[in-house]
Amino acid sequence: MYGKAFAPEYQGELGSALGVNSSYEEVLATASRAHAEADGALERARAALAVAEANRRLGRVTEAGDAWRASYRSARAADDAGARAWALWSGGTLARQCGSLPLARRLLAHAVTLAEAGGDRLAHGYALAGLAETGRIQGDYAAVAALHEELLAQAQKHGEARHTVWAMSGIAQMHRNTGGYAKALELFEESARIAADAEDHRGRAWSLRGVADVLSVQGETERALTLLSEAETICRTMDLASALAYNHKMRGNIFYRAGRYESARETYTLALREFRAMQEPRGVALSRLGLAKSRARLGRARDETLAELAVLEGDFRRIGLHHARDMVIAFRAELTARPEQGTPAPRSGATTPRSPAVPATS
Repeated sequence: MYGKAFAPEYQGELGSALGVNSSYEEVLATASRAHAEADGALERARAALAVAEANRRLGRVTEAGDAWRASYRSARAADDAGARAWALWSGGTLARQCGSLPLARRLLAHAVTLAEAGGDRLAHGYALAGLAETGRIQGDYAAVAALHEELLAQAQKHGEARHTVWAMSGIAQMHRNTGGYAKALELFEESARIAADAEDHRGRAWSLRGVADVLSVQGETERALTLLSEAETICRTMDLASALAYNHKMRGNIFYRAGRYESARETYTLALREFRAMQEPRGVALSRLGLAKSRARLGRARDETLAELAVLEGDFRRIGLHHARDMVIAFRAELTARPEQGTPAPRSGATTPRSPAVPATS
């Protein structure tokens, strides 16, 4: 049903030189050489796009921003609507990674329009996927659930494994965050299998992270940690800085659910350091929330925790992460419902969250 995974963001001669599993240091070196040697505007646009994506994946956001803008300028000089769409897709994806969700929406919406005008089906699909993912990250499931399903159907129709894995894991995440754990696990496991068959290592790493998350909620802590270790190996091999940081944040979530609060604190601290190094506000805020909750379980003064939660709620509201803000509100309610002398009592073993609306986020 599916062919081998491919990376449409590597275009022209780069399409034959690079693949979906190329390490991002390799992509950066190859694309930088191609950009320096490019003869025409379109070739420069394509090379700069790959430079932008490599830097983004490596957590080098300033360099990524410079590169996608250079790609857009070259695409405009070449009068190529499809290339402009790809550049805006890269810029919108970077904006989302940096927590600028309204900017991400504007850039991606413009990319959709340009891709449609230029007849570039893949750019159109990727830009729509970017809009869908932005809405999902914000927790606006009602607005983007149908779009995820539409994109999944398109990917399956064309046998595009990589996009199928993306859409399926996104749908799984929405099921997971609304309490549909059985369906989420089924979809995450299916997306991991498709990614493995298509040799999409990055897609498999993200899918395994989803499987581990759901297993942890169901109490299978050690199995979940083992899957995260497998995913971490993939992230390190491919230089996936952002994915590795989110892997570590998920490991912190799993330790926290299992009542292993000291391990959770240490792991959230690691993830926080990684997110700060790559200037990723969403990851920073989510790691700070995990760290605040772990410290509270370990006996931190309640007033200090409440003060930090107030700051985090403002950060989540500013970024537009509605689902994460709900998590802050829920933990604050749990904290204030207890007597003054005690923080939330440690739990032994993993437990299912009280409400499906307040799980750990992606």
